[in-house]
Amino acid sequence: MSKVIALLGQPNSGKSTVFNALTGSHQHVGNWPGKTVEKSEGSYTWKGERFNITDLPGSYSLFGNSDEEKITVDYIRGNNADLVLVLVDASQLERSMFMLAEFAALKAPAVLLLNMMDVAGAQGKKIDAKLLEERLGIPVLSFTAADGKSYDRLREVLSENLKNPKYLSSAPDLALAEDGKNVSGAKNVLNQSSVKFSWIDAQLKNVISSGERGYKSSKMDRLFLSRGKGKLLTIGVILLAFLAAMIVMIPFMGIGSAIPSYLGKPIRSGLKSLNVHPWLVSIFGLLVPNVLYFCISMAAFVLGVNIVFGYLEEIGFMARAAYQFDGLLLKLGLQGKAVCPMLMGCGCTIGGTCGTRVMDNWGQRLLAMAVVWAVPCASIWSIIPVISGMFFPVWGTMLVCLCIIAYVVLMMIVVSKVFSGRLAPKEKRTGMIMELPPYHKPHWKHIIKEALLKALDIFKRALSTVTLVSLLFWAFSFSKSGDIADSLIYKVGTFIEPVTKFFGMGWRTFMAFLSSAFAKEAVLGTLNAIFMGGDSLVNATFNSKTVATDASALGQSMSDVVSQAEALAFMFAVTFNIPCVMALSTTYRESHSIKFTLKLAAFYFGLALLLSCIVYHVAALIL
Repeated sequence: MSKVIALLGQPNSGKSTVFNALTGSHQHVGNWPGKTVEKSEGSYTWKGERFNITDLPGSYSLFGNSDEEKITVDYIRGNNADLVLVLVDASQLERSMFMLAEFAALKAPAVLLLNMMDVAGAQGKKIDAKLLEERLGIPVLSFTAADGKSYDRLREVLSENLKNPKYLSSAPDLALAEDGKNVSGAKNVLNQSSVKFSWIDAQLKNVISSGERGYKSSKMDRLFLSRGKGKLLTIGVILLAFLAAMIVMIPFMGIGSAIPSYLGKPIRSGLKSLNVHPWLVSIFGLLVPNVLYFCISMAAFVLGVNIVFGYLEEIGFMARAAYQFDGLLLKLGLQGKAVCPMLMGCGCTIGGTCGTRVMDNWGQRLLAMAVVWAVPCASIWSIIPVISGMFFPVWGTMLVCLCIIAYVVLMMIVVSKVFSGRLAPKEKRTGMIMELPPYHKPHWKHIIKEALLKALDIFKRALSTVTLVSLLFWAFSFSKSGDIADSLIYKVGTFIEPVTKFFGMGWRTFMAFLSSAFAKEAVLGTLNAIFMGGDSLVNATFNSKTVATDASALGQSMSDVVSQAEALAFMFAVTFNIPCVMALSTTYRESHSIKFTLKLAAFYFGLALLLSCIVYHVAALIL
């Protein structure tokens, strides 16, 4: 039977790096039974023997009330692991040992990994691992997870200690309740912390030499951590980083965008020459190439975002960004780290959703995903001014855009109120507990490798989800003749028009609203196909980037049927509808929960209709 090794450590201790390096592609991610908390498991083989790895949820304490802490303690106490690999940050050893002090009370076999030794060395610190090993009674290994040079030694140490497990020779005298938690009470908590730090001081006596023991503020920090300028500089850096991520992904997206033309057209021509049924021609010549394009685009976003923001994480900038916005975002039930995915969402919801990986708490990560959906992506700002310009003058279009931006803030508050009750309850909300890591040089090889692995994983996982959703939309919008009137979506749309009219949209704008849930870029193509009859609905949707739209002609055609009130309601509905099929797929893959993803999709779809209804009826009285 395979031996099980559990990884334990605080957030940013390097657990994920070690887990990925040990397991490679032999890993899977899901949720812990009955909990919406990520569970990562994998395996590796060493000298003919198989070892299983479980990455325990990262947290700053083992005896709190969060789901992550309960899962970790229950897992260790239940003897589910044959060995626990405890990771600590060698550059901040005194603070990182707090986790080990609490772990000692659980009495489980362990190995201690002093990670980030390169950063400690850059600080001028020298750590006597041998002396620390003698005091603790367990193996202590100096390590730098990002450089990948010492993993064979780590595998050897793990193998040896699974055969001959060792336990911590001493532990702080903690008063624990029957359930294993710290005994409650403010005074007792202070006493317990004092006991832990006294134990840490005793273990580290004469272990650390040279270098500065405390953190010394730099000129950069005095600038980035200032109240006024700091926030503006932080936002500026993050937006520039997102632009850099887009530059990284452009070549890959260029390759993906060529697939529908260079692969789709020959397939359609070949199948038509063989007199294949039109729906097969449509599926293999149109849908499949576009699905590949969507998935490559998604992977390109993930690649760019992970390279650029992985760099910012490694050099220590992300911790500063989180510090700046922690107090503000705490009001939404989030940590300061959520500012990064929220700003990334301004460019693309996919990038913002993937960016929530920086969150320490799983409930707050899901909440951050929900809030990111409220941020209009760049595609929205490419279509809203065009549609608004068909019905309103320039100043009116500017007013529409300002109203949408104002509603974004309200939407974030609404989403927080609705979803935070379960994901981030008020009684469990706390600001971040973290120390600012020192600035240090990035490990580019590690950053690029991690980004490539994540991009490949997203591509493989997205294929199934995007294909399924695309097939469903294709089934509703396909017509053998190419005439919209023969499509199922037309028949359903005209049948329910009395209902959609109440929400402010006729069947034409309602169908375009539905297509916006597939891809925001599809809206203009869909409107063109419906109002101008220039193309089939399937082609207008799936080839939205290549379908030409004459805005003036479309505006003239739409104004004959659509009122200003309906146009305004339609724009708000499209903006705050489900972002797109790729965002839907990414949310499912990042949350590992179809229930959460469907609930989020239903919430945004329903709220978009409600918003459309309100805007329409109010605008009808004014305009």
